[in-house]
Amino acid sequence: MAKIIIDNQEVHCRDGINVLQAALEAGWDVPHLCYHPALKVVASCRLCMMEMKTPDPRTKEMVWPGKLIPSCQTPARDGIEVRFDTELVAANRRRCMELWLLDHPLDCPVCDQAGECSLQDYTKKFGNAQSRMVDEKYVNPKKDIGPRTFLYQDRCVLCTRCVRFTQDISGTGELCIVNRGSRSEIDVFPGRPLDNPLQGNVVDLCPVGNLLDKDFLFKQRVWFLSSTPSVCTGCATGCSIRIDHNDNVLYRLKPRYNPKVNDYWICDHGRFGWKHMYDKARLTSPFVGAGDGRTAPLWEELPGIVRSHFEGFVKDHSSKKVVAVLSPFMACEEAWLLIRFIRDVAPKAALTIGPVPEEGSDVSFPAGAEGEEVKFTISKEKCPNRRGIEILIKEAGGTTLTFDELVGRRAGEFSAGWMVGGYPGEWVDQRIEKLAKSFALLVVQDMFDSALAGLATVLLPSCAWAEREGCFVNTAGLVQPFERALTPPEGMRQDGQYLFEIAGFEGLYSARRVREMMAESISVFREVWEAPLRPAHAH
Repeated sequence: MAKIIIDNQEVHCRDGINVLQAALEAGWDVPHLCYHPALKVVASCRLCMMEMKTPDPRTKEMVWPGKLIPSCQTPARDGIEVRFDTELVAANRRRCMELWLLDHPLDCPVCDQAGECSLQDYTKKFGNAQSRMVDEKYVNPKKDIGPRTFLYQDRCVLCTRCVRFTQDISGTGELCIVNRGSRSEIDVFPGRPLDNPLQGNVVDLCPVGNLLDKDFLFKQRVWFLSSTPSVCTGCATGCSIRIDHNDNVLYRLKPRYNPKVNDYWICDHGRFGWKHMYDKARLTSPFVGAGDGRTAPLWEELPGIVRSHFEGFVKDHSSKKVVAVLSPFMACEEAWLLIRFIRDVAPKAALTIGPVPEEGSDVSFPAGAEGEEVKFTISKEKCPNRRGIEILIKEAGGTTLTFDELVGRRAGEFSAGWMVGGYPGEWVDQRIEKLAKSFALLVVQDMFDSALAGLATVLLPSCAWAEREGCFVNTAGLVQPFERALTPPEGMRQDGQYLFEIAGFEGLYSARRVREMMAESISVFREVWEAPLRPAHAH
């Protein structure tokens, strides 16, 4: 670990990083626009310039040479001494900020980036209050550069983060710098719109309001948004994300830094794949019975009703006739509570995991690069918790089977079941419907109305993941907790709450509390992985 001196303070920093990163991690607010720790260093914005002690050419004595060097390009070597808190550095920042603002439009009131704009923040803290610009500003037209992204070139500071991302991370190379000198600008190659599975990340990378997400454009002011840490359910990679919401409405998903999973990125499937939770076909209340005799019981009555149905069935038949189909979209805590209940009322019941949706094969980035380090992977499994459910079923012991084995069994072998959905799209096929029709007792737990819901003896509405709390186990085996961001629709309860009560527990459901109970017998859940916080002044 290197030891350097910043503004007369000793700082211990990680090996292999530059001075700018070391300063950010130690708490210094060093302005920077072009630097990003996951991209190649270009040192083009010149805002992070610093003074560094170097040996005098004649006397070899360590002196301050009176010139500036970019901290993003300077390795943090043991023993070096640098300073940012000097008039020379401050004057350079003012001149740089004046340059970046020469042609920049004064449209903060209508800019989506306002409130989280680095240029806005740096202007207030490091720039000049007035501009000496008297000439007419250079105006560029807005550009539609892809199906999901607008480019407002007037606001660009040519940090080239977006260009470097498409070259080095996605490997698709749609973006480039065209023209030269003061006419340089970002654009797409002719005939190649910005349309790759990771393209949404260029909006996250942009430090100003140059690249804008069409899906979020003019929807909400960022200072009204609250953020909740969560885990993406788009695939088995399990990217760390934050849910940005206001007045109990979800507006956007953004990636959180997680060095063991997704680094700084998420794919577009995860970023935009949450609209199903506002589908009008969502179930919002429990029902008991079928057809005209269907009633909506109180939530307080539900545990007794469900237990009574299963205990009566097992008494008249056999616990071997019971099967529970657990969804790969369930949280581990919810699945553990359901397994606990099923094995309590039907000790010889069978357990299985429901259909695991897949699309093609895993997709790695940079795209088309051979022999390069993989920087991001989109899993072919389009569910977040297949591995977690399989661990719980294995640990539960007893009769277990695959879903294909279940639907392949002869009619009548199972005549009571609990089937959990929660899939974002249609998942009930002819095999599942045929299986459900053979059940004399069927509990269905799902988000949407379906043919399966119409066959249910007891129908339980399932919340979207943003309305629940728990943990998922990703394809690499990491146990990752997620928090509830939104309140379920009126009349609903969290899946964890009603399963907690059905399993025989009293009080309020807490994912952490249930996870502690799980960890007593299942070692996997004794350690969870939570994404580390980024430095306060990094962007």
